[in-house]
Amino acid sequence: MADTTTYLELSEEGAGAHKFYEVRVAGTEVTIAYGRIGEKGQVRTASYADAAKASAAAAKKIGEKVRKGYAPAVRGARGARPVTRRPVATVTRSTARQAPVLWRFASGAPAFGIFVGEDRAWVGNEAGDVYTLTHDGQVTGRFGLPDGVKCIVADDFWIYAGCDDGRVYDLGGKVPHVAYEIAGDVDIYWLDIHDGVLGVSDRQGGITTVDHEDEFQWSRRSAGRDAWMVRCSEEGVFHGHGRGVTHYDARSGEPVWHTATEGQVLFGWQEPGEVFAGTSRGLVHRLAKDDGAETARYRCDAAVFSCATSPDGRYVFAGDNSSSVYCFAADGTRLWKLGTGFGSAYSMQYRDERLYIVTTDGSLACIDASEAAVRAAEDGQLPQRTDIKAAHAAHLERVVPGAALDTVVEAEVLAGDGGVVVECVQEGGRLRVRAVSPGFDPARRVQFPKDVRVAGARYVVAEVLPSADGGFYRARGEIRRLL
Repeated sequence: MADTTTYLELSEEGAGAHKFYEVRVAGTEVTIAYGRIGEKGQVRTASYADAAKASAAAAKKIGEKVRKGYAPAVRGARGARPVTRRPVATVTRSTARQAPVLWRFASGAPAFGIFVGEDRAWVGNEAGDVYTLTHDGQVTGRFGLPDGVKCIVADDFWIYAGCDDGRVYDLGGKVPHVAYEIAGDVDIYWLDIHDGVLGVSDRQGGITTVDHEDEFQWSRRSAGRDAWMVRCSEEGVFHGHGRGVTHYDARSGEPVWHTATEGQVLFGWQEPGEVFAGTSRGLVHRLAKDDGAETARYRCDAAVFSCATSPDGRYVFAGDNSSSVYCFAADGTRLWKLGTGFGSAYSMQYRDERLYIVTTDGSLACIDASEAAVRAAEDGQLPQRTDIKAAHAAHLERVVPGAALDTVVEAEVLAGDGGVVVECVQEGGRLRVRAVSPGFDPARRVQFPKDVRVAGARYVVAEVLPSADGGFYRARGEIRRLL
């Protein structure tokens, strides 16, 4: 029987789907490639008992896609759909006194993603670079992702980067792996994760959630467009858009409350019991999670690009589009306003009396936000700033995503090499992963990178931890293929 290839596309006008699906039959093997038009996409191969069964399986998959609206096409006739990126605004230099910046790292491109953990700070930029630095500004690592980084979020031990290619990468190991692939008809603006459930806000003002297996849960369209805020928590999903903030039930997607804001929401932050929304009208609204009531508001002198709080709620910080950063008391009293000196803060995070910001010129900066340092800065006394450039990290390998894994033999594992053994199995049309080491429930699925799954393969994972709700396991750390 001759080898065959069937190439299909689903492309809709506006913000609709823009995807391809290709099925190749070669003897007893069926290879499926799928993804966004213009990209290489993901590839999966399955083997069958004979050529007839392989052809039948391929025909079934093609029929399923045709019924969903896919149609025969010529590869390359359509180009990749442009991805919406947050525009880098033309900002004016702040007239306020200079903030007490301790160090500044120039990443080389406009930066939006930031996360500051116990040991490291992470920054991701529009060039797809993700750098890790110590709290004192020493560059310790560099990842190279395929497209611009929109944001970096943490979910307990796990660190994820959401990119313009529609994928979310797990950065917890030596090599980035694909954790989620967002549907082709979702134009991502921002994302957040809680206990493995991903929330995605988009250009059209929509909110979509997918579970730990990257399977669709629910989607809602808000009354406003340009949804730059999504915050996920045990209490639900908080979605900020052109008309305000809407709270949805995390499981059902049903709206719980909606609070209108003064201006379009441009950024969101959350703490236990409260959410904060920065707007185009220069305000940060402080809202109670249970009912959406506004408990305070903080007024800046220009549109608010970012906001954050101290963990105790004593201070609220904001960055505007005129290169200024602000600090407010909880009741709304403005305590200070200072200039960054190198662009507006697109994202920020406060930790241990330091305010970390990423800016429109691609800088990750560390500001000493202690009361003594701020008072000195207001008097014109600044610390000696350390400047670090991306070129200083040229000696570090730019680690890119890859499906190749280190291998280990079972004897080494049994001899005490450590780790948990998991197995990839085919269930219907999906590849699932389950733990097979003693002490784990084999009925629970394991959240596991999508790009390294091979049916029938076994792996050794550094750790397998239960999810917060106990419904599934989560792989953490290095992954090796078991021989």
